[in-house]
Amino acid sequence: MSPAPEQGARAVVGAVLCVLATWASLLALTGLVAGSRWVAVACVSVLVVAAAAALTRAATRRWWAPTAVGGAVALVGLVLRYGAPPGRPQFLPDVDAVGRAWATARQGVVVVNESFVPMPDVRPGEMLLVVGALAVYLLLDAAVLALRFPAVGGLPLLALWIPAIVLGFPAGAAPMFWTAAAYLALLAYGAAPLHAQAGRTQRIGTAATAAVALAGTSMIAGPPLMDAPGWASVALPTFGDGPVGPLELSDDLDLRESLGTRSAQVVLTYRVSDPSRPTDPATDDAAAEDTGAATADPSATPTAAPTPAVDARLVGPLRAFTMSTFDGRLWERTDNEALEVWDPASLLASDPNLLGTSPDPAAGTLAQVDLVVGALRERRLPVSTFPRTLAVDGQWGYDALRDEVVGQRSTGDGLTYSMLVQVPRLTAEDLEATGVGTPTDAEQYTALPATEHAEEIAALTAELTADADNPYEQALDLQTWLRSAANFTYDTRVPPARSTDAVWDFLEDRRGYCVQFATAMAMMARTLEIPSRIGVGFLPGERTQDDTYVVTGRLAHAWPELYFDGLGWVRFEPTPASQSGPPPVWADPFTGISAPGSIPDEIGANQPGSLPSAAATAPSGALPTAVEEQSPWAAAAITTGLVLLVAGAALVVLLLVRRRRRRVMTPEDAWTALRRELARADVRWSDATSPRGVVRQVERSIGVRAGGELDGSAREALDRLARVVEQTRYAPSPADHSPEELDTLVHEIGDGVRAALARDGARTPATTA
Repeated sequence: MSPAPEQGARAVVGAVLCVLATWASLLALTGLVAGSRWVAVACVSVLVVAAAAALTRAATRRWWAPTAVGGAVALVGLVLRYGAPPGRPQFLPDVDAVGRAWATARQGVVVVNESFVPMPDVRPGEMLLVVGALAVYLLLDAAVLALRFPAVGGLPLLALWIPAIVLGFPAGAAPMFWTAAAYLALLAYGAAPLHAQAGRTQRIGTAATAAVALAGTSMIAGPPLMDAPGWASVALPTFGDGPVGPLELSDDLDLRESLGTRSAQVVLTYRVSDPSRPTDPATDDAAAEDTGAATADPSATPTAAPTPAVDARLVGPLRAFTMSTFDGRLWERTDNEALEVWDPASLLASDPNLLGTSPDPAAGTLAQVDLVVGALRERRLPVSTFPRTLAVDGQWGYDALRDEVVGQRSTGDGLTYSMLVQVPRLTAEDLEATGVGTPTDAEQYTALPATEHAEEIAALTAELTADADNPYEQALDLQTWLRSAANFTYDTRVPPARSTDAVWDFLEDRRGYCVQFATAMAMMARTLEIPSRIGVGFLPGERTQDDTYVVTGRLAHAWPELYFDGLGWVRFEPTPASQSGPPPVWADPFTGISAPGSIPDEIGANQPGSLPSAAATAPSGALPTAVEEQSPWAAAAITTGLVLLVAGAALVVLLLVRRRRRRVMTPEDAWTALRRELARADVRWSDATSPRGVVRQVERSIGVRAGGELDGSAREALDRLARVVEQTRYAPSPADHSPEELDTLVHEIGDGVRAALARDGARTPATTA
């Protein structure tokens, strides 16, 4: 025999918990849908349906009736809201309204299929979200209140998390906190007995402690869990899907895809050293002292500018591959089968004049880089963008056209290789005096896709670079415009497509991540007949205490490279500093443009806590048209306010129900009513007191305070009600008692106790432990 559905005050509490759990789970979708209107509509809809179901449950004991009535109210509400004629409300559903609502739902399916994350907050999509929220609530209400099986309620709650998990846009720790807390509260609610006085304080304390512990664990474990593949995906790059699986850079970059959360797995570790420094510690310390003394002497004769520090910032990002073919939305590449064997002692470089030559300290600063591969499975080795020698074990070939090192197999954990990087002392003056070069297969680096807004992009580029006197100044103008916080916002979520031209959509929406910024600059440079391509790899890693640099998947990055005569491919950085740090020295219009040495400070002053991450980092000067990022705690605050509002309304309803319905229904209801009645006369007992102990305690209290005894009829009524409660709690098959009988017993006992206490003026409270 299945348990009877919840009734009375417990049913009200259970309905409130179901509403809160549904609201908390709705927060899981905040990363998938832009705006907040849909959240408000869904929450109000759930509240209305919950109220209808609660009223039905108060009027009937049939377990299926609240779900059926709630479903009917939900259906009518959906038809009235989404099937109303345009521009005017509808108060009664009809066939036309049903047809319009059905058409809106079908349009919502189209919106979901054609939108990219975040989906726009439009009416058809909102309808599907509201339908899902109502379905989840009705299933949860049936599981918790009708079937009294709260554990099963986790399944409909999980249904709201599945889209975010599958698409790789989890909402964060705050929604996990509230959902976990609400589900735990439902479990505690279901575990509480129907006669729930004994040990109630301990149960409440245990449930509260467990809720805090679970919520705290969710807050701590949430961020690492968000980084795990399966809970997070990456569009640039696209990483593996194993629980701790390897990472792989994607060579098909789609400007329409949102980025998602990038993995925190370590893909590379490396050390950077100065090959010109002595290796003997004593000599090294002496050289350091000499350097310090020379620096401290203010009378020292000025010499040539100091050599830049040899570190990861000098070496710059590590590029795995380049891409040159763009069709208006996708970057694509084809493998080059003509790979060459190289001399490990000679330079590999995109500049034909340097390719195959020996490293020369006079031509630039030399830096020794020793790398170890971690969780990276890539057929192309990440190498410096500057000329470098390369020593690596295994079968590898060099693609001189793309300046890539390609292997027959992917890299494996523990693979080691080393580079001697020759960093040129490139300055802005060098680039100003240099014209555009002609790379091999120049056509593919100047080709422009035939998109519908190609002419508008070219016109915009011409306008932005109208004051430039040479190709370098044109490139610098483009970079400066794209990096400006007043013009663009870094955002890993890509707005829905507005046209077939992804670059034009980005320039209109002014939101994107590194792929969009790099692509826009590359394509705009091509309209100026400057050969361009994009590089894909990793920003410099985080420096540890032992001078080792650690590169994680979060530092995956893309940037444009432009070709200059006699210099080869030169890197620029249009992605805002919030994600990429300062631009290279030669491309920085504000600081260090005349300093020798190229020190691309991608990480700059960023500390470990401020490394580039997958979260959108919108600058404070973002355009008003950009969608503002909403803190998860803002959603938590809204939820808390709604909780207080619903709790107050539920309390009012409960008081009205109790005032209206004076009769008790079960022995436990009668016992609770008696305890409340006698408490008004200052006769109380603890939760640990048994029913028979209560009889003795009541008699003792009357004897102490009034010096007499309870009247015979009241004494018999108290004994009888105590036996009835004992049988209900402990007898295998307790006898049935009518509500009228129980109500009479409660009133008789209450009247007898008040009469006994009225015999004496003493009013000493008799509260016992």
